Amino acid sequence: MAFLRRPLSAAARGINKVLRGMMLLLNHGPPAAMEVLSGACYSGSRATMSVGERIEWLLRLALLVFILGAAAFLSAVTAMRFAIQGRQVTMPNLVGKSSADAQALLQFRGLQLKVVDRIYSELPANVVVRQSPPAGEPVKISQDAHVVLSLGAQDVTIPLLTGLSLRAARIQLLQAGLQLGEVTTYLVPSSDPDIVKQQDPARGAKAVSPRVNLLVASSAPPPAYVMPWLVGMPRSDAERQLAAMGLKSPKVTDTAAAQWPKNTIIDQAPGQGTRVSTETSVELLVAE
Repeated sequence: MAFLRRPLSAAARGINKVLRGMMLLLNHGPPAAMEVLSGACYSGSRATMSVGERIEWLLRLALLVFILGAAAFLSAVTAMRFAIQGRQVTMPNLVGKSSADAQALLQFRGLQLKVVDRIYSELPANVVVRQSPPAGEPVKISQDAHVVLSLGAQDVTIPLLTGLSLRAARIQLLQAGLQLGEVTTYLVPSSDPDIVKQQDPARGAKAVSPRVNLLVASSAPPPAYVMPWLVGMPRSDAERQLAAMGLKSPKVTDTAAAQWPKNTIIDQAPGQGTRVSTETSVELLVAE
């Protein structure tokens, strides 16, 4: 193309005008920028242009507008990338540091410390044993760093808890310097309730964590019934039906209701169809 073979001085002037056009686009908008770009593409009077010169001028203008748009797009992408990266920091290495030092290191980077567990280890007490996310991983500012702290080196042996009641097992753990962990219950019809059936860790194991999880027997649940419809029944009949089901004596409240016969049930709680047991409290509203 002919316009690519212009002298270098003319090219330099054109580039200078393109840069001015970019600045005007950012500061004053498209009209001012297009005026400068037009001059960069063609310095003569467009009224005296031939058809070929007009086509050449339009091609130059289109090329410069493309360059200007590409530069603006790359600038926006770069600014967005810096903005995103500016809200991220690198997770420091916390393992081996005391909880106070780890917290100060995290606060300096806009992060927070969250202790999720404590275990026995060879490290001194209150020193970070593990961390998540790991060191070196990019994280967002204000994110939590989950750490496990050391309880120090302690030679603790897990006592025998199987066969004890839950209360006795709790006391045994406290005496050994341990804690009650997760308690799971399951139905054992032939066993007394609240008796420890299994423990984790087992008896005689060295404690890695101060918590001991227990599996505890539970008694059979009370039988369940479906609450009958009592509204409209005489009070004596309703109480007799509830007693036959093995439910507690209902709480009765008398209220004035001229449209209902005296001692008639006008409301009930729980409602008809509700699942109830022998432990459920029943309330009846009775017409005076």
